[in-house]
Amino acid sequence: MFFFAKVFWLTSQPVTIGFLLIALSVALMIFRIRRLAIAAGLLSLTLIFVSFYTTSGALIVQELEDRFPRPAAPANVACIVLLGGGIATKVDGVRGGYNLDDAADRYIETVRLAGVYPNARIIMSGGDGSLTGGYVKEADIIRRMFDDFHIDPARVEYDAESRDTYENAINTRVILQRLNLDHCLLVTSGFHMPRAVAIFRNLGMDVTPWVADYRTTGKQGLTLSAGHPIDNADLLTTGLREWIGIVAYYFAGRVSTLYPQ
Repeated sequence: MFFFAKVFWLTSQPVTIGFLLIALSVALMIFRIRRLAIAAGLLSLTLIFVSFYTTSGALIVQELEDRFPRPAAPANVACIVLLGGGIATKVDGVRGGYNLDDAADRYIETVRLAGVYPNARIIMSGGDGSLTGGYVKEADIIRRMFDDFHIDPARVEYDAESRDTYENAINTRVILQRLNLDHCLLVTSGFHMPRAVAIFRNLGMDVTPWVADYRTTGKQGLTLSAGHPIDNADLLTTGLREWIGIVAYYFAGRVSTLYPQ
């Protein structure tokens, strides 16, 4: 399912669909099927306009982020599960260091939590999620980061084999069972939290959602937005990917609910 999901998403992103519709429109014009060509062209322009110049993506992501407000800090925490997804592994494999992307708050928050709860065990789950599998594994990069931040290596368990969220959960469950741990804080991005929680719960793990990365203000309405078209398209892509993932996992039996509470 991993490879199917990767290939499917390469061709089903909103902007990709928009340009495919343009290509279809041109092909239809060549064959003089004018009405369908015009319809495909208009649909493409509409999709591209909505993607780049409206806040529709922010609205979708905001709904995902608001599903699990961060709870009050617990008095004691036995374990912290960190889901990878914020490292530019393609760059790090060549240049080294820690080249973080928009989800870097996941790591920063985990380092902070490690100091707040010095007795908590940490499970870091993240491998190489690329389609070709040719990049450095994220857990190997975070191991160096945690060492540089002087987090005791004895506290941390690393899963470097997971390629997606489902494999994160499967491999984390094995580690938690081995260590006899449960009721962990689950650290990931707000938009990613509903799908992650649904998977973990479906596999019998009771986790406390701990959002560490927000992309919206929480007060976003539907408006035109011409100032940041790339950001708008990125938010729409992110939100739709999560919803498609939740629905696909539901029909695949990997989650028991489409929208966990």
